[in-house]
Amino acid sequence: MAENKNESSIHELHKENELYGLVFDNINAGVIIIDADGYITHFNKPYGRFLNLDPDAQIGRHCTKVIENTRMHIVARTGKAEINKSQRINGHDMVVQRIPIKKDGRVIAVYGQVMFRNVEEVKELAAKLSMLESKVQLFEKELFDLRSTKYTFNCIIGKSDEIKYLKDEARNAALNDSTVLITGESGTGKELFSQAIHNASKRRHHPLVRINCAAIPKDLLESELFGYEEGAFTGAKVKGKPGKFELANNGTIFLDEIGDLPLDMQPKLLRVLEEKEFERIGGTKIIRSDFRVICATNQNLEELMEKLKFRKDLFYRLNVIPIYIPPLRERQKDIIPLARHMLKKMTLAANHPQMDIEKNAAKELKNYDWPGNARELSNVLERAMYSSSNNTIYKGDLPFNLDYSSHTPGNKTSPTLKNAQSQAQVKAIYQALAKTNYIKARAAKLLGIHRTLLYKKMKEYNIGLKPE
Repeated sequence: MAENKNESSIHELHKENELYGLVFDNINAGVIIIDADGYITHFNKPYGRFLNLDPDAQIGRHCTKVIENTRMHIVARTGKAEINKSQRINGHDMVVQRIPIKKDGRVIAVYGQVMFRNVEEVKELAAKLSMLESKVQLFEKELFDLRSTKYTFNCIIGKSDEIKYLKDEARNAALNDSTVLITGESGTGKELFSQAIHNASKRRHHPLVRINCAAIPKDLLESELFGYEEGAFTGAKVKGKPGKFELANNGTIFLDEIGDLPLDMQPKLLRVLEEKEFERIGGTKIIRSDFRVICATNQNLEELMEKLKFRKDLFYRLNVIPIYIPPLRERQKDIIPLARHMLKKMTLAANHPQMDIEKNAAKELKNYDWPGNARELSNVLERAMYSSSNNTIYKGDLPFNLDYSSHTPGNKTSPTLKNAQSQAQVKAIYQALAKTNYIKARAAKLLGIHRTLLYKKMKEYNIGLKPE
């Protein structure tokens, strides 16, 4: 009985040892184990194939007699592990690990493993990791942007025929992959349209990579667009870096301020747009990327072409689907709906009570020229929101350049105490008139002044009658 049990245990031990042996010989890496004196006790078959040696014949030999430039015996002596170190073997730069095995605080063996066949595999992995790292950073930024403002066609506010036509044109552009050139004055919403087109396209599940051609120094623009390899220039990242076109694979690249693209960069951009392939700076590998291009500019590219500051062939390549956004002053029907939409978003973001726009203030907003377009409108509303003492924006809450100063000669004078006092009076008068439905006697009483003085102030500041 005892003998049968012993035989069973021996059988199980043989099976276990056989399993360990199979695992050892099927590890997809070269593995060697030495004893404390540096003599080989285990040598797996993959390592033998790589070195063209018989694994069994190496057992009992000293590691220095078998492995070129080995440090296994040194690790056995020092007891200090060496992780991911470079070792040249048979003309190959290999990445190895040397790990001491200890028992009762004493080294009894050293485990050595070749992690990759050569350093080129490590470089390839590092390049993939660098690409993934850059994509993660890009996606994090995009996620942050999308959480704050994810622009779709529903975000484009307006009732004018012009804006309706533009949205139809942009929706049609979203159905194909042709290059879009969006033009218009600063602040008209070119980036809003670019995001709306991307988010309505088949590429919406892939990144929208944005780059401002005017904001990046000329010397860095090429590396930003195309990326660079390790050591391509002084200050380059050790692992290199993928460019915007590489990151935009399967997605959209938005080239803002394309009119400011340096002349010497334009033929390089043209080639990438036509071939959909490029090389990183300092690299020799051709990189292919499937991307859609949307460009925007507030400059007149045709005038730049006449001045030889913009290439005609690049212009024709970009201007496949042109979208021109008229300035806000040409879309008066859009001003008030847009203002109310902006004000609602501002109050929500600032945890401020919802606000309304009084009729006279709305009339002033509608009649103003808005040289800064929607961006200026946003600025004016935010200032008015904090200026107002209640939940309604009156004309007097609007910045001074929209009301009293717009009717006063020399309105560009520097802010003085006298000007500030006048502005406060204008604001108070407008609010009192609005609150009393422009009944001057009641407005004067609300202000605590005589009606005659109110007439005088209204004439002085050119404050008109009740709006129609």
